[in-house]
Amino acid sequence: MSNNGKSEAVDRPVNFIRNIINDDLANHKHEQVHTRFPPEPNGYLHIGHAKSICLNFGTAADYNGKCNLRFDDTNPAKEDMEYVDSIKQDVSWLGFEWAGDICYSSNYFDKFYGYAVELIEKGLAYVCFLNAEESREYRGSLKEPGKDSPYRDTSVEDNLALFAKMKNGEFKEGECVLRAKIDMSSSFMCMRDPTLYRVRFEHHHQTGDKWCIYPMYDYAHCISDAIEGVTHSLCTLEFQDNRRLYDWVLEHLNDFDKPDRPHQYEFSRLNLEYTVMSKRKLHQLVDDKLVEGWNDPRMPTISGMRRRGYTPASIRDFAERIGISKVDSMTEMSILEAAVRDDLNVVAPRSMAVLDPIKVIIENYEGEPEVLMAPIHPQNEAMGKREIYFGRELYIDRADFTEVAPNGKFMRLALDKEVRLRNAYVIKGLRADYDADGNVTTVYCTYDPETHGKNPADGRKVKGVIHFVEATKAIPAEFRLYDRLFTVEHPAKEENFEAVINPDSLSVKHGFVEPGLLNSEPEKSYQFEREGYFCRDNQSGDKQVYNRTVALRDTWSKK
Repeated sequence: MSNNGKSEAVDRPVNFIRNIINDDLANHKHEQVHTRFPPEPNGYLHIGHAKSICLNFGTAADYNGKCNLRFDDTNPAKEDMEYVDSIKQDVSWLGFEWAGDICYSSNYFDKFYGYAVELIEKGLAYVCFLNAEESREYRGSLKEPGKDSPYRDTSVEDNLALFAKMKNGEFKEGECVLRAKIDMSSSFMCMRDPTLYRVRFEHHHQTGDKWCIYPMYDYAHCISDAIEGVTHSLCTLEFQDNRRLYDWVLEHLNDFDKPDRPHQYEFSRLNLEYTVMSKRKLHQLVDDKLVEGWNDPRMPTISGMRRRGYTPASIRDFAERIGISKVDSMTEMSILEAAVRDDLNVVAPRSMAVLDPIKVIIENYEGEPEVLMAPIHPQNEAMGKREIYFGRELYIDRADFTEVAPNGKFMRLALDKEVRLRNAYVIKGLRADYDADGNVTTVYCTYDPETHGKNPADGRKVKGVIHFVEATKAIPAEFRLYDRLFTVEHPAKEENFEAVINPDSLSVKHGFVEPGLLNSEPEKSYQFEREGYFCRDNQSGDKQVYNRTVALRDTWSKK
């Protein structure tokens, strides 16, 4: 807050919403920016919601304003406290704080009812008994105007009595609705006498069984904004036409027909390659058990991304990278992965893990394993050192050995060829054992004890560095490698999106990690050197399970 109590913006990238806010503040239309994030509690939040969270909370913070967390809970048939709790957790985890207490549209149900009565009294709303099929017929189409309902001219007195009966539970579900009286010939379908209230005999997670009529989202949403003093109502583009209804409702209610009432502004929603963002489709993935649940690391949900190892900072950075506009576009997955890669490169401690192990025997090593010191982060000495071990028995990755180096360009271990072990010694391959199927099981080597931290004394050149884990102290671990959930860029466009699920979206390997990771914390991220960024799974208890967040480099675009 500035010295005079008015909002001031910090130096942030400019977008059309900030330009509007700057003008509103300069013209004293508003003295303080007040936004809100208004999810419906009918599913878990996904990365598209994260964009909106960052926009609403971030904009309010940058202008020293306020942002409410409000649950638009007007449809109890699809809502659950599980979703309420998950949403609160996701917003907090992303690093944002809401202003005051959490808000619910259901807090205002009495007021919504009173405002509906006001519209009826003004001759602007009526109870309609057309059934669903008749309503569709009367509504018309994009090419043809609608027709007035035969109940449109019911008297104010009768409508008040009928609406009271709706409230008192004297009509069955679907028997009637309350509709706004606007314009059945409007070119905007949302203005053709839209429904304001419907009958629902459902238990509500906040109000219990007090109500058997529930307001429609478009009616409740704008009034909630006005009650809370929201100045800038930020919505995605699919609500652009609905702004006309938003404004109509507020203009015709005495409490809100004023210049500083909330105004709705629309921005493009996030469309991300190889994902679906529809809550209905995400529900389908969960209900059909095609994923483990809402927090499956392959899901675009915030809880799934958190479990996979994405950090709050990386998601906020991603939201800033893609920006805010009014143009619908498809965002490349590589932008999201670059954001988390850039963050983890700076903050993630280094460690070594062997995901597909074969054993190495150092024949000229005798005695107990030796303790060596390795940097926790090679570019940040302040993070300190970690202990690693070197001994007679080691594990290396299967891909780091071949019997004969092809074309002399193989920069890993081969027979009669030297390679350096990361943070340790130079070793040389001698011979190998194989199983009945011809797969290597053990490689026998020698090591040069004079090469720890230095080149061979005789000046011979050793090309290539591989990672390893000392065998007697290694910790067995499971590694889950995640790929795109779908095989096509735009799965939502498919007639059956479940048919294009990637059968290789998850592969599991069993190997070993350094002993220093024995007590690693859930969600703690590491760079497993030469393998990628991983985090300890937050659903596996004491079991050593690591989820790969992202590879060290963007290899997908090359595919």
